[in-house]
Amino acid sequence: MEKGKKYTKPEWSWIMYDWANSVYATNIMAAIFPIYFAAIAPDGDMWWGYGTSIATLIVAFLAPILGAIADYNGMKKKLFTIFLMIGVVFTLTMAFFGPWQWVLIGYILSYIGFCGSCLFYDSFLTDVTTVDRMDKVSSMGYAMGYIGGSTIPFIVSIGFVMTIGNTDMPLAIKLSVALTSVWWLLFTIPFLRDVKQVHSLGEVPKKLASSAFKNIVSTFKEIVKHKGILLFILAYFFYIDGVGTVIHMSTAYGTTLGLDATGMIIALLVTQLVAVPFSILFSKIAEKIGSITMLTIAVGIYIIICITGFYMGYSLEIAAPADYESALKLSNILFWCLAVLVGTCQGGIQALSRSYFGKVIPPKKSSEFFGFFDIFGKFAAVIGPFLYASIKGITGQSSYGILSLILLFLIAGVILIAGRREFKKAEAANITEE
Repeated sequence: MEKGKKYTKPEWSWIMYDWANSVYATNIMAAIFPIYFAAIAPDGDMWWGYGTSIATLIVAFLAPILGAIADYNGMKKKLFTIFLMIGVVFTLTMAFFGPWQWVLIGYILSYIGFCGSCLFYDSFLTDVTTVDRMDKVSSMGYAMGYIGGSTIPFIVSIGFVMTIGNTDMPLAIKLSVALTSVWWLLFTIPFLRDVKQVHSLGEVPKKLASSAFKNIVSTFKEIVKHKGILLFILAYFFYIDGVGTVIHMSTAYGTTLGLDATGMIIALLVTQLVAVPFSILFSKIAEKIGSITMLTIAVGIYIIICITGFYMGYSLEIAAPADYESALKLSNILFWCLAVLVGTCQGGIQALSRSYFGKVIPPKKSSEFFGFFDIFGKFAAVIGPFLYASIKGITGQSSYGILSLILLFLIAGVILIAGRREFKKAEAANITEE
């Protein structure tokens, strides 16, 4: 298939799932719901961090096992559908929960469904397209995701908060949560209809559990054998942890600092809009300078984001009463600047990570390889929020929690720079099976 050819029906249907699930990432993970939860729960940002860590830890343990099972004929779509429904149903039930403890449990279960569906969605990339088109298709997926998450459902949710929320904020949040579930399920229909599992290990064996375990062991040995893949996964482990923590904790962090809730939500809408062209731009630039170089640049940008975020909070925490209002005004401006800066690289770093990994793994074992890819990402996602929450708990200052994330990006940057030779070998070896 030629790189410049128009998107096929399976490619477009696969891309549409980014459009469908991104509303969860925006409304539940990043913008609307974290602000509400931080307001109703004591130390809401801390409990939000712990809840996210618990959910990602559960998915991390399940990922390689589920990935090994999904590589058998017909299993990938079934497992995708199961986790999709877990996510949609428990997101919807969050609209009916009252006490913050039950809300947190609903969030944990819905997030497990969301992460599980994304694991199988990512692995379908090798089924819907070819190696030479993966950067293009993956980047378009993220671009459409940002359009989907930042248009109708997010804008309508902002409308709920700004109108109904003036007199009944819980009702406004519940309507936003219900809208999230409906949008997510409705726009997944093209994926369920058109995307098929092309590559597989054959029919489901009678001893599925033992066969899956053997495949996990062989895949792990294969990853260790190819140093380029192993180093990339390790780098991914650290930088995606930082990226995910910034996504999850940004509005909860801002709420704790006393920033304007409406202003933060609108700023995150700007993030979504900025991310659309930059997700595509990342793949264009990567064609010229290479995916690894582009990923290294994105890691550097995130280090700047963390430093700026620390200053934003620290300046408020140490401000004298007489200077507090001016410090608060500056912090609100800095939040907007950070929203734009995050938008320039958030989608690109995720899209390139997915497509680069897809290019260097065997398609028949894509679910299993992406299961390991996912487990590294999920275990990383446990560390970041936990690190933030722990540092905040020790110091009593949220700004130091943000500052601690720099360590994750520095480690990732060192691996990406030091491992360039191995990355080139992995690409040149062309171990991917068309």
